[in-house]
Amino acid sequence: MAHVQHRLTLATKGQGFYEFTGEAAAFVREASTSRNLSCGLLTLFCRHTSASLLIQENADPDVQTDLLTFFRHVAPEGRGLYVHDSEGPDDMPAHIRTALTQTHLSVPVADGRMLLGTWQGIYLFEHRRAPHRREIVLHLSGD
Repeated sequence: MAHVQHRLTLATKGQGFYEFTGEAAAFVREASTSRNLSCGLLTLFCRHTSASLLIQENADPDVQTDLLTFFRHVAPEGRGLYVHDSEGPDDMPAHIRTALTQTHLSVPVADGRMLLGTWQGIYLFEHRRAPHRREIVLHLSGD
């Protein structure tokens, strides 16, 4: 079994969704070709506690708008709402949103391609308002 890792850095402009399906697909293609892999599993891991990863629809941007609205209702911002607010009023809500989503994903791989559905994309979900640099670890294992 072969293992290949890559670290991807994404620059965010604040809260929102940042699709990186293309970057992940390029890594899978290159790693599969160089290691002659026909079948495997891609694991993606976000190295942060105030951002998360999602596989979500990438055809209609209204999905992202509705998800942002939903999470703003579930974990609202505001001084005095949380004990942990030393980094600002958006810090604890960001941790809650991360806890409700996920920091890792697994995607099956065959013949150098991720086996995502037609309208599925891979997103970094930035929960903080300020710009950040987020690091995603991509790990492909397979035969």
